Amino acid sequence: MNPEVTQYIEKLQPWQIEVCGELRKMISHTIPDVQERLQYGKPHYLKNGHYACVIHGAKEKISFMIFNAGELEEIKGFFKSTTSPDRKTATIIEGQKIDYEVVARLLGKASASL
Repeated sequence: MNPEVTQYIEKLQPWQIEVCGELRKMISHTIPDVQERLQYGKPHYLKNGHYACVIHGAKEKISFMIFNAGELEEIKGFFKSTTSPDRKTATIIEGQKIDYEVVARLLGKASASL
């Protein structure tokens, strides 16, 4: 684990720290050789030098963006397209139940061709 990413996460709210910890575990399990780095002020995860996903902690939420996600299905109220056609973002708020298996399946599908 990248210490800069750990420092980024440790500055978040307690519930966000917990969610980001689970996301980190899920990412490393889903993409075993993932590279973790702080870039543009946020934790980015790369597979074979290509962006796979990014975590962003904001005041009231955590955003988890998956790259290469144009073919992934949206999940109403949770996982939706962004302004870029190849990216989709999950928005996580405090107290929300997260199905990490579903998120892992989406990430695995999107990153398979990287």
